[in-house]
Amino acid sequence: MTAQNLPAPEKLGQGWKTYTDPGGAEQGFLGNDTWTRRRDAHQAAYEALPIGCANPAPKGSLPVPLHALQGSYRTGAGLPANALLLRFTDDAKATAYFTGYQARMKGCGDSGGLAVQSLWSAGTSAGAVRRYAAAEAYVEVSVVRGSTVALLAEQSANPDAEVGWTHSAAPELEAVIDSR
Repeated sequence: MTAQNLPAPEKLGQGWKTYTDPGGAEQGFLGNDTWTRRRDAHQAAYEALPIGCANPAPKGSLPVPLHALQGSYRTGAGLPANALLLRFTDDAKATAYFTGYQARMKGCGDSGGLAVQSLWSAGTSAGAVRRYAAAEAYVEVSVVRGSTVALLAEQSANPDAEVGWTHSAAPELEAVIDSR
């Protein structure tokens, strides 16, 4: 996977830009002077799951991807946004991860340290809002296409106004994530 598997920032919204994250000790990585970076696939797939939910997570394990790539953006409002691509050995494993991810998001609940609100779901894509207790909120879009799952999250000061953005971002992700 390369930066070509991530949407151009202008496709995601007016004023969006790529962001070269310098990383650092607190972030747990050193930047590489680009807006994308490889991630340990197992760690990235695990860290993407909702943690801190009031309800217990569904039982069972999820497939582990072979590769992970993260891209950093800034929204038109200057807030951080990150895209995570998870590439699996085959379409079935990507679909199984996506299905398990959606089950964990929907089952999280709306209280506790993390509340997840489902915005919509359309088979191979979905939109949701993660709200952390007394902290920030993230509007998310998730898509599965072929052997790849894409998770895009933007920090938002007004997540309830972002439903339209989730619908427009989903096809932009779908158009590029599984291209070779």
